[in-house]
Amino acid sequence: MDPLLIGAVAYSPNIVPIWEGVREYFRGAPVEMDFVLFSNYGRQVDALLAGTIDIAWNTNLAWVRTVLRTDGRARALAMRDTDVEFRTVLVTRAGAGLRGPKDLVGRRLALGSRDSAQAAILPVHFLRREGLGEGDVELIRIDSDLGKHGDTGRSELDAIRAVLDEEADAAAIGITTWEAIGRDELMPGALESIWTSPAYCHCNFTALDTLDAARAEPWVEHLLAMDWDNPEHRNILEQEGLREWVRPRLDGYNDLFDAVAEQGVSARW
Repeated sequence: MDPLLIGAVAYSPNIVPIWEGVREYFRGAPVEMDFVLFSNYGRQVDALLAGTIDIAWNTNLAWVRTVLRTDGRARALAMRDTDVEFRTVLVTRAGAGLRGPKDLVGRRLALGSRDSAQAAILPVHFLRREGLGEGDVELIRIDSDLGKHGDTGRSELDAIRAVLDEEADAAAIGITTWEAIGRDELMPGALESIWTSPAYCHCNFTALDTLDAARAEPWVEHLLAMDWDNPEHRNILEQEGLREWVRPRLDGYNDLFDAVAEQGVSARW
């Protein structure tokens, strides 16, 4: 059986060893795989739709765009356990006296790249749900890494810097960025969280409905068999930020579909 060709976006230098490790894990499996790297998610989605790749390792925005561009003919195959309950966090300078989203009225909120679901699109969506309308909060958009859908984390760090430099009163960042800052004690005591969003889903392996199930399902089954207790598997899992691969939970994308429609986010790049 021919190997499946997987697409991934090269947003950091460790992407190559991660995917070489995944490819090695699939060596000798019922369905093997190879990978190709893209500079941005727009190119990757185009390649999936053109049939150049079989499966795309997509962000949640890339998943939404694929679904919209194919009239629902996309299939989510698997995701990380850490993708199931992703969240956005609003952070401020410690002691700023802000307690939640409503305290942002008349203040400045730094957002990450406009194609970042966690740091731009969903924060605006959730603020509207909290009753904050257009114009209630001054939005400062920091487009540091367009095309990567916020994967590099650079725009989130730039948003945090805006808060620390008092150029913004709060910043919207992904939960993984917030946890990394706390875990590594990069800025102990400098920031505090004032609000955490409802849970939503992040990345998934995306295919079109034309992918033969006889190839796709054995590949997914082998992926799900990666074992945290196996040191070789754990090395790959740790680098990719998960403990286990899981089946997709599509209801976790509902908020992003709504946000994309509300904000007029393009279905393309």
